[in-house]
Amino acid sequence: MSKIRIGIVGYGNLGRGVQFAIKQNPDMELVAVFTRRDPSTVQVNDASVGVYLVDDVKDFKDKVDVMILCGGSATDLPEQTPQLAQDFHTVDSFDTHALIPEFFEKVDKSAKASDKISIISVGWDPGLFSLNRLLGEVVLPEGNTYTFWGDGLSQGHSDAIRRIEGVKNAVQYTLPVKEAVDRVRNGEQPSLSTREKHTRECYVVLEAGANKEQVEQQIVSMPNYFADYDTTVHFISEDELKKDHGGMPHGGFVIRSGVSGANDQQLMEFSLKLDSNPNFTSSVLVAYARAAYKLGHAGQSGAKTVYDIPLGLLSPKSAEQLRAELL
Repeated sequence: MSKIRIGIVGYGNLGRGVQFAIKQNPDMELVAVFTRRDPSTVQVNDASVGVYLVDDVKDFKDKVDVMILCGGSATDLPEQTPQLAQDFHTVDSFDTHALIPEFFEKVDKSAKASDKISIISVGWDPGLFSLNRLLGEVVLPEGNTYTFWGDGLSQGHSDAIRRIEGVKNAVQYTLPVKEAVDRVRNGEQPSLSTREKHTRECYVVLEAGANKEQVEQQIVSMPNYFADYDTTVHFISEDELKKDHGGMPHGGFVIRSGVSGANDQQLMEFSLKLDSNPNFTSSVLVAYARAAYKLGHAGQSGAKTVYDIPLGLLSPKSAEQLRAELL
């Protein structure tokens, strides 16, 4: 059987993770990596994989089945996904929750016009956590859902800080408020504001001559990212960043607290503890790339989210195998 041909757009932490994940899936092969950098400076450690300028992506219309987009949600994906959906099936990890409906409509219009499939906002949140929020609501319709992230490094929020003028490098950690988590697990079903559930810790390396106060104000007031949280900004050296913040751990949990039957107290919880946020996210992207390929071959088109994808399409196994082995 022919393999699903994958292209990667953007070769940072997420793009490298996608390359690793493809090697774990024998029904797929990586055809090409596309970058805005000089291709000769991008080393993918695989002689069979070419590196090309993203401007040349249209040359691969008949050579790539699914493009996995590994850019940031702040500025890359809002432009790249609708554009690339004109020529390819795509999967992305757009994670600005408040803007997903608007993003979906823009991508849907582009993908339908070209008879392509674009699965947006894939990862663990949005993505796997989204599925578990839905599952909790339908199983326990009387109750409340709580999502907690961390302790961990957020790629999207770190990228948003790095886009600020005067910032040379930065990472951001999301931390759940322990008191809030304990109250939820105790079945109290508290009403919690965004600020009461999480705090954010930012570690920033400034460019020479940058205004520290101005950068800090831009961070803490950034809508959709930091404005609704108690945010602490630490300014550190580049050596400190490399020494103390080189890893990319993350995780979190979705809890549904509710009642069923004769007022029985029930608690559903899904959790993740990740050594590498980008490597896990990339593994989810690759699974959904398989679903995009299958849906495209079935004649479907338009934008999709994880709510629109039957889980069986994520697997390389047949429906018969899944029923026999996993059901």
